[in-house]
Amino acid sequence: MGLNNCKDRQQGDFVEGVVCQASDIPENGMKVVSLNSDDNKVLMVKQNGQICAIGTKCSHYGAPLVNGALGNGRVRCPWHGACFNIKTGDIEDFPGLDSIPTYQVEVSSSGDVKVKAKKSDLENQKKLKQMAVQNPSNNSTFVIVGSGAAGLVCAETLRQEGFSGKLVMVTNEKFYPYDRIKLSKFLDSTAEKIQLRAPTFYKEHGIDVMLERAAVGLDTEAKTLKLSNGESISYSSLFVATGSIPRRPDLPGVNLKNIFTLRSLEDANTIFKSLSPDAEVIVYGSSFIGMEAAAFCNGKVKKVTVIGRSEVPFAESLGTALGGRIAKLFTDKGVHLKMKTTIRSFKGDDTVKEVELSDGSTIPAHVVILGLGSTFATDFLKGSAVALTPRGTVPVNKYLETNCNSVYAGGDIAEAPVFAVGDTPHAIGHWGLAHYHGRIAALNMMSRATSLKTVPFFWTMLFGTSFRYAGYGAGYTDIVSGGDLDALKYVCYYCKEGKVLAVATVGTDPIAAEFAELLNNGGSLSQKRVTDEPLEWHKR
Repeated sequence: MGLNNCKDRQQGDFVEGVVCQASDIPENGMKVVSLNSDDNKVLMVKQNGQICAIGTKCSHYGAPLVNGALGNGRVRCPWHGACFNIKTGDIEDFPGLDSIPTYQVEVSSSGDVKVKAKKSDLENQKKLKQMAVQNPSNNSTFVIVGSGAAGLVCAETLRQEGFSGKLVMVTNEKFYPYDRIKLSKFLDSTAEKIQLRAPTFYKEHGIDVMLERAAVGLDTEAKTLKLSNGESISYSSLFVATGSIPRRPDLPGVNLKNIFTLRSLEDANTIFKSLSPDAEVIVYGSSFIGMEAAAFCNGKVKKVTVIGRSEVPFAESLGTALGGRIAKLFTDKGVHLKMKTTIRSFKGDDTVKEVELSDGSTIPAHVVILGLGSTFATDFLKGSAVALTPRGTVPVNKYLETNCNSVYAGGDIAEAPVFAVGDTPHAIGHWGLAHYHGRIAALNMMSRATSLKTVPFFWTMLFGTSFRYAGYGAGYTDIVSGGDLDALKYVCYYCKEGKVLAVATVGTDPIAAEFAELLNNGGSLSQKRVTDEPLEWHKR
């Protein structure tokens, strides 16, 4: 119903009004309506005959939820895959920290739908769930190692679910938790711009954040964690989410100045300070970190060259067709690509001056950014009773429990069951998944048995164009595609044995979100279906 037809009434802190007829919203449908003369918007959802009213925007980056995927009792963001319960507004899958508001709904006998909303909810479009207050008489101590997405969501979930004991977060970072995925996209980020919560938040909710302290040892029998400053912390339950360490190749000259890896805010800022209009930048690695950093540097320096061993960027994850189109996106912007090659050595006196390639040729280099994958920050667990795989990941069960009592692990380091591929274990370094692991770990630390239901979802933005990926496509044997690749309105399905394992999209929302929700509901998508209807299968 349009704004001019909306009869609203102000009642102190509330606004209410008739927004539409019940018949205006189809079953399993969504509709944005205006609630009042200030043009405040509300998202109406009808499912199983019941009408709900919720906030219109995802609490993560503000995506319009009406363009997302409506699942069983929840709506999934079209941009990055976060999910919100349509009755409570609670965030159920990630990324993001906050829930979204819900509003009171009344349906009259004549079919008028009236909505009543708090003014503050309409203005904020997000809400923080109520947090428990620390109780000095509660002798339990829960310790979280790591201040990434997994660690922060674990801490917040513990308080939201009623944990009132001592809560400690240990991190080797200098800064409170921040939006790490922005680093490669914005090397000039500041802590203030990308922090996930204000520093006062932690004090207010009784979360003791111990900065610049690395975990160096663990005694699971004594339940003590040893820190780099010589301190030890006793714990009742422990969550380890220490993340990854960028890989630095063992090559001649790799330790020359101006050769950088990128993991922390300090790394990003150091790289940014090294850039100048006359600098020639080499990016070694053609996947997410490397390509995002190359896009940021382009236009700020004399020349950017990406060196990669594959035929095109993202070849392993996205395939050669989509990877080739991304290559064109970069070369059209002036980025130089040298593919199907590697670096043999780095040359210079004190600071890097050039790189030698595998064919013996050399390229000038004033700055080198390494984007060659990562190893796992689990060395401090060696010698402890916590089991590690040969490559350093931590095997966990569907509750994120390790082989040791009261010790949980999540995020990049966790070799955890993935629901989307029959609960086979994988270590997946995705930002949204790390959030989810934090929530599941917290519930299980509080003895609220909750199993993983993992559906991977990740994304990148390159020169203003967003690419999304849902599912887990490792081992795919066939690709089915559709749409207009040149126009960047395209979809790729990664298939095996007649079944779609994963999907990558650009300009075709909400296909990735719809596929993720299909997997979450235990469904599957056939290769034949997407061959026949690559852009239409999800439409009801």
